[in-house]
Amino acid sequence: MEFMADTPIILASGSPRRQELLRNLGIPFEIMPSDVEEVVELVDNDFADYAQKLAVKKAAAVSQMRSDAVIIAADTIVVFEGEVYPKPSSKGQAESFLRRFSGKTHSVFTGVSILGNGLSTVFAEETKVTFKELDDQLIRAYVDSGDPMDKAGGYGIQTAGALLVEKIDGDYLNVVGLPLSKLVETLRKEGIILLKEAE
Repeated sequence: MEFMADTPIILASGSPRRQELLRNLGIPFEIMPSDVEEVVELVDNDFADYAQKLAVKKAAAVSQMRSDAVIIAADTIVVFEGEVYPKPSSKGQAESFLRRFSGKTHSVFTGVSILGNGLSTVFAEETKVTFKELDDQLIRAYVDSGDPMDKAGGYGIQTAGALLVEKIDGDYLNVVGLPLSKLVETLRKEGIILLKEAE
């Protein structure tokens, strides 16, 4: 499968996971990470809105530099018991996150902003993730691997973090960091990308 685009598409993300997801679909894009401070106001515990605001902030920053392009920006947050769990700042914090998630269900929200070429749209997806009951040995081994340190909530479902997960309810790729089905549906509907016909 391969797509065409008349307008340059820029992914405003340095995440190799998001880049790989788009690349695997044959969507043409450039990479221009946004370096804005990832701080917005959480209002009434509306975490979908919070993730969307972060994505909009990233897209707007890159759009100022590339007004000729359509900017795709995303932000993924992990929420448990009314609290946002960021990327852990230490191994100890990563272990603490995973112990709290053990045997329980948390939510992963990804906000996506698409901006440019006369288009300004934003949406969020929520996926519920239930962890197994985790033993200390597994938690320590996973944290020692270094995998949790650059990931919201302290785990990556697409890597060894999958061993922690009992089940998910919703879009798996949303947990990876980009709700691809919804994104492509929106881009096609807006005429930003077109499927190439088989020759």
